[in-house]
Amino acid sequence: MAAGRGRGGSARGRGTAAYGGGLAALVLVGASAGWPYALGAALVAALAAAGWWLWRTDRGVRRLDRRWRWEEAVEAGRRGLAAVDALTGGEFEELVAALCRRDGCKRVRRVGGAYDGGADVVGRLPDGRTMVVQCKRYAPSRTVASRELRDLLGAKVHFGADVAVFVTTTRFSRPAEDFARHNGILAVHRDLLGLWHQGTPLPALGALNGRGQGDTRHRARWRQAYGK
Repeated sequence: MAAGRGRGGSARGRGTAAYGGGLAALVLVGASAGWPYALGAALVAALAAAGWWLWRTDRGVRRLDRRWRWEEAVEAGRRGLAAVDALTGGEFEELVAALCRRDGCKRVRRVGGAYDGGADVVGRLPDGRTMVVQCKRYAPSRTVASRELRDLLGAKVHFGADVAVFVTTTRFSRPAEDFARHNGILAVHRDLLGLWHQGTPLPALGALNGRGQGDTRHRARWRQAYGK
């Protein structure tokens, strides 16, 4: 009887061992069968990480390239303004009117004078909107104050114009820049004037309105170029 129980216990032990061994074998087979999927997932993750890194690197390089091209264009424009700095106020107004005509503006005429109503040039943009332009040929060491843009805003109302443009050979003060941006005035400072003079169309300058003005890098470049 005892011997029977011993044989039964031994058989159960062998059965349990066999079951455990079979389960382990199944786990090993499953693991060995699933390793291609794990490897594939790892490869996909690695490729995704590499793609993200390449995209971010390319984005940074493109951003630096755009900044470099912008600064090179600004410098080229500044070099081209030497002759503009030698113009009289009336000649500068005629130059601005000529640049407007070059870019497809219509009915452009100079109205500057003692009774100009705060405007120097009027006309129509290529899209048909009327414009009024104030021109100030100042030394680069000077700064355009916000009160001068307020005069232009009055001229815009006086002439019933859709767009007001202020063109200068210098830079705008921070309050003047803020006033222009908040009142829809296109503020063409010296850097943008250089681009315009070099061939950038007037309508395209609208997207650059306020760019390069008032930040630390711009002030540093300005001091380097003009000593102020």
